[in-house]
Amino acid sequence: MRILVTGANGQLGNELRIVLAGAISDEVFYADRAELDLTDAKAVENFVVNNDITHIVNCAAYTNVDLAETEKLECASVNVNAVKNIAMAADANGAKVIHISTDYVFDGTAHKPYRESDKVNPISQYGTTKRTGETALIALAPESIIIRTAWLYSPFGKNFVKTMLRLSEEQNEISVVSDQIGTPTYAHDLAVAILAILRCHQWVSGIYHFTDEGVCSWYDFAKSIIKLSGHSCKVKPIASEDYPRPAARPYYSVLDKSRIKATYGVVIPHWEDSLEDCLKRIKELQKIQ
Repeated sequence: MRILVTGANGQLGNELRIVLAGAISDEVFYADRAELDLTDAKAVENFVVNNDITHIVNCAAYTNVDLAETEKLECASVNVNAVKNIAMAADANGAKVIHISTDYVFDGTAHKPYRESDKVNPISQYGTTKRTGETALIALAPESIIIRTAWLYSPFGKNFVKTMLRLSEEQNEISVVSDQIGTPTYAHDLAVAILAILRCHQWVSGIYHFTDEGVCSWYDFAKSIIKLSGHSCKVKPIASEDYPRPAARPYYSVLDKSRIKATYGVVIPHWEDSLEDCLKRIKELQKIQ
């Protein structure tokens, strides 16, 4: 295999650097915006063809959900046009694609975990572009694998866990919404699942869901972060209407992971166990810095 990982300096890209380095001997190319402009179709095709890429793991995305409501063209450029370019380059070189998508393709009105076959209905610009990217990829490179995930965090970059750690050091009390339900996903666990797919003797295309196990609200998540970190900050539950944002969020975004478990034998940790591991790694990185 000759693997291209895009969005290589993001949360998942950084975790893939760690996971793949210790597990496979295949050549891996890590590219971020500086190394490869995914919105340039010719540049993407040349990179894939010239390096004889066999697998592309697309972690690149425009993920600022609120800013996407005004930066619509910029959001679509990365979440739609770049995906089309990857699909066409993959098709030209016979490469396989693993593309990362989101729970935001759903409207959050369900009352049981979403299956891959459930009706999509994005309620934000971000969700809309991610869904359009999915359909474009399926149309242009139908043998692709799409993995929808949710509430991603890691020791790298900006995320909810690191924000809660910072706020709980600066304030005595923080308010967090308690009526949005989902599952936190440790980017390291998702990277391990991607490795399992790359290593598997079979390639079963289609859409898969992946988050860690368990269910919680953002409030529950924040409480666990602060408890495990040893901080004394109080967490106050509030309703979403008390914390208005430019973009609408799904109230319920729990994903059913049965398909990825059955197809690729993925073993998924509980979110609380993974959170504990992430917090330990964050502390270790802080010591180094």
